[in-house]
Amino acid sequence: MSQIRDRHLVGAGVAACAVCCAPALLAFLGIAGVAATVASLAFAGVVFALVVGAATLLAVWHRRRQARRDCATTAGPIDVELSTATTPKRSDL
Repeated sequence: MSQIRDRHLVGAGVAACAVCCAPALLAFLGIAGVAATVASLAFAGVVFALVVGAATLLAVWHRRRQARRDCATTAGPIDVELSTATTPKRSDL
């Protein structure tokens, strides 16, 4: 029968400990929750910055590549025709 009485004594001790330590545990969990929220926001900010930076670098690279391609000249000589026609004078118009 002593085991049953000891079990109640242990249960009462656990209940007293929970009542006494609950505010401290809840405060710790609250701080941990705030810290987790701050860490999540910081992580989200870093990831957002990396995505925007990568998109910016890709856009700049694409524009420069496109500009080089658009301004590229063909290799070799190009035929140019010159005419001897004169332009009309203003008085003739």
